[in-house]
Amino acid sequence: MAEPLRTPSLRRRVTLVVLVLIAAMLVTLVAVSEVVLRSRLENQLRQRLVDRAVVADALVDRLSGRDLSRRLSGDGVSVALTTASGKTYAEGPPPPGSRPTASPPAARPSPVAGVAATTQDVTRRGSELVIRHTLTDGSALVLSVDTRDTAATLRQVRLVLWLAAALVLLVAAVAVPLVVSRAIAPLRTFTDVARSIGHGDRDRRLRPRQPGTELGRTAVAFDAMLDDVVGAERRALDSEDRLRAFLSDVAHELRTPLTGIQASGELLLREDPPRTEREATLLALLRESGRATRLVEDMLLMARIDEGLQLEPRPVALRPLAEQVVQDALARHPAARLEVSGDDVEVRGDPDRLTQVLGNLVDNALHAGAGTVSVTVRADAPDDVVVDVDDDGSGVPAEDRERIFERLVRLDDARSRHAGGAGLGLPIARGIVRAHGGELVCQDAPVGGARFRVTLSHLLPNLEP
Repeated sequence: MAEPLRTPSLRRRVTLVVLVLIAAMLVTLVAVSEVVLRSRLENQLRQRLVDRAVVADALVDRLSGRDLSRRLSGDGVSVALTTASGKTYAEGPPPPGSRPTASPPAARPSPVAGVAATTQDVTRRGSELVIRHTLTDGSALVLSVDTRDTAATLRQVRLVLWLAAALVLLVAAVAVPLVVSRAIAPLRTFTDVARSIGHGDRDRRLRPRQPGTELGRTAVAFDAMLDDVVGAERRALDSEDRLRAFLSDVAHELRTPLTGIQASGELLLREDPPRTEREATLLALLRESGRATRLVEDMLLMARIDEGLQLEPRPVALRPLAEQVVQDALARHPAARLEVSGDDVEVRGDPDRLTQVLGNLVDNALHAGAGTVSVTVRADAPDDVVVDVDDDGSGVPAEDRERIFERLVRLDDARSRHAGGAGLGLPIARGIVRAHGGELVCQDAPVGGARFRVTLSHLLPNLEP
């Protein structure tokens, strides 16, 4: 057995996937924003220290040590200046821990005098950014700035970002299921249509407005499947109705000869009729049994045609075959006028079955009361042969020209019941012709009656010497 189809909730899965993606994007956004902001703030602090060091180089010859220290302090920058004479000046907010003191230039590598400081000269010490710079007059300058305010700002921004991300995720958790529900709403229509069809509304369809989308293509395929299923159901019901009608007609057809056989047998058993009456009764019994036998044989032949009639194909000359059929018909109907004309052509087929086809068509015309029946054989196309059986009878109405090929169909008693006909001759003839790859149709005859045209393929070269 096939593994059962997994049917997880599409709404839940899509909602979960979308929320996970949104959460991942929000986390990434918060992390990137924090990294960028921290880098930007620290770079600003570093640049502030570098700018103060550049200003110190420019003012060292113009201001005293104290004034220079005061001038460089401010905006959170702490200054420690040690002049060449050894005096120390400190300005600005005290740094965390001990106040930084200037040290001789040789104690720590520092820029060469006269060279401007850069952000690469800024180092970190605890929570401080520190730059050590030697001025042009030999003084040692230490500038520092506390980064705790920056860290507090970052924490506040981080908190705001996480709260905003949580709010966005909460809104998404509410909105996404609604959007997904609206997006998959057509699937509920699929379910409703399927259930309504199951409850008997066979004409219900989806009929998508946009057949090019994913759901549109699915809906088109769904409608096509429903058309096929409903069509198959209707064909099955029609076939069942035809089968019931066929069985009813067969029972009716068999009842007549069986009733005659039973009546004849009872007469012979109950009475001892004179010889002449007894012979007439036996003759009727044989006639009715023969009629029942023919009906059973025709039914068996129709069953073999439905299953796939087995043929014994070989080259068949159609005109001699038609002439033989006409001769046999004249033996049964001496007063009839029968003609054969046309070309000497051959096909590959089963001669016994083709004889049965032409015999049925000729007998059908004679039973319909035709005075003249003509059989014409001709080549119609490079690979086709046509045999026309024309009669001067009453013809077949246009609306009944396909119906007469249905089983046990009779248009009138004269055309079907005469000589024991049961309405199976034409269906058998068409089935045999189609088994040969050809077709049998009914048309108007030039002489005013009916024309039955047999078209066979696979024309063979004339095999005459």
